[in-house]
Amino acid sequence: MRSTSSAQKTAAVSRKKRNLRFVRSRNAQLRRSANVVCYWKDNQLIYHNYLSGVRIAASPLCTLILDFFGRWRRPAELIKSLSRFSASSVLREVGRLCRLSLLEERGKEHPRSGSMRAWAAWSPEASFFHFATKDVKYRLESEMSRHELKQEIRVHPQPAFFKRYRDAADMPLPPVPQARESEFVRTVYERRTWREFSRGQLPLEKLAQLLGMTWGVTGYVEVDLLGRVPLKTSPSGGARHPGEVYVAALKVQGLREGLYHYCGDVHRLERIREAPMRRRTQAYLSGQWWYADAAAVFLMTAVFPRNSWKYGYSRAYRSVLLDAGHLCQTFCLTATWLGLAPFCTMALSDSLIESDLGIDGITESVLYAAGVGLRARGGGEEFCPGGREMKPVKCSTGANDR
Repeated sequence: MRSTSSAQKTAAVSRKKRNLRFVRSRNAQLRRSANVVCYWKDNQLIYHNYLSGVRIAASPLCTLILDFFGRWRRPAELIKSLSRFSASSVLREVGRLCRLSLLEERGKEHPRSGSMRAWAAWSPEASFFHFATKDVKYRLESEMSRHELKQEIRVHPQPAFFKRYRDAADMPLPPVPQARESEFVRTVYERRTWREFSRGQLPLEKLAQLLGMTWGVTGYVEVDLLGRVPLKTSPSGGARHPGEVYVAALKVQGLREGLYHYCGDVHRLERIREAPMRRRTQAYLSGQWWYADAAAVFLMTAVFPRNSWKYGYSRAYRSVLLDAGHLCQTFCLTATWLGLAPFCTMALSDSLIESDLGIDGITESVLYAAGVGLRARGGGEEFCPGGREMKPVKCSTGANDR
């Protein structure tokens, strides 16, 4: 028992020293991080720095401190204003909040805080959603037992797939075209999400067609004040075209395995790194091993200043997400038309991808991934073969320090 007590005391002393290390002087200048939001969750008030990912449960002292440091101020000033608390307890809490990134010291701000100026017009609504939903931990749906799924359905019945207005007049419509009536109609009907692929290599010509017909510039239009604005095969809000695409080449004829950036204006690839990509790509896609036999994966990013420069309100963030959806559908239809096996997924390891691409994850961030392979013999075009679907891992309220 004495050894346990001694270890607890040692740990407590260590925590105090660690917290105080962040505030070496009462004259250090501190400020509340601009990336902190608060909200109620499970009857607790939560402070959440969405850039660092840290969430803590609020306490009265914590709240007083964060409110005090709304601008650059010194701990010595805080101690005077909180005379009912001991100086040591105040400094310990200030040190803890610095360590957890809720407070920042002048000259030692978060290394990416400067880049967050690109999100100023969209904060906090869009920036909170974007950064707080990055790097979600997933597990395979097949890891959920049949018993768990039954319990889930019993507690939360599956919503209906279709909607009806009970008292509305019902008007039949002319029939839709049949698949055999045109190549376009056949392509639309044939589009499916594939999970199984042959071992063959993707011809470079087909990769070029996929890139050019999805992300390539098809022309330009002169716009007053803005000059020449690019046009592509998919619509983009305000013709801002925030999307960029990077190719993880796994099995492409005439292309070394590695990561490439596509230059849509000149229809060329830039090699970022040459390396084996099979395991790396599986990690990019949150462990979805059934994509490992794909020939190429297309990592879609967005350059946010292209939109926020023109649209200084947070709703414009939606148009960036919609753009990614437009591009992905164009990609899937093009791949289907080429006789390939396309897929798409948003279960991503965001920070890993962004690190490998050499982007900061703030002014440019990954949003979506699509891929393609050669079709396996006998099909393989299933939505969720073997229950292989991704499900976000439910997180706690975040009341504990991270």
